[in-house]
Amino acid sequence: MDILLIILGFICMVIGLLGSFLPVLPGPPISWIGLLFLYLTRTIPNDWTFLGITLIIAIGIAILDYAIPAMGTKKFGGSKFGVIGTTVGLVVSMIFPVLGFFGIIIWPFIGAFVGEMIYKANHKTAMKAAFGSFLGFITGTFLKFIVSVVYFGLFINEFWKYKAGFSLF
Repeated sequence: MDILLIILGFICMVIGLLGSFLPVLPGPPISWIGLLFLYLTRTIPNDWTFLGITLIIAIGIAILDYAIPAMGTKKFGGSKFGVIGTTVGLVVSMIFPVLGFFGIIIWPFIGAFVGEMIYKANHKTAMKAAFGSFLGFITGTFLKFIVSVVYFGLFINEFWKYKAGFSLF
């Protein structure tokens, strides 16, 4: 049973890394599930504090991933309309993942631009706000990737530390 949990945990770790870049997969929460599988084995001592802290981080990063593009829009001079446009663009990219990875970049950018144009901003201001949305997306993706890599490192470290206790080794 331990070997199955380790394999499932490893698969979750890989999917979590991919989920850092793919909009349809929440990377850090899936990576956390991989850690959970590892800690459910008989060999690894349960550390519910560690799992609780890493869960809070995973959920926090998942929430920030949706908030950061809107904050980037606002930071680069976007109005409330640009922020709303960015949020609408993020929702559209999740509901219609036709463009895949590029959709999560393009739709918030377009949403911020259209929102600013509705607000009657000039093209330069609208483009600046849309660029802020893009930078927000890149920042969110970077944070998700870093957390997923750290969780993968923790997974490998714990597995390696207790590998002699598993029946396969």
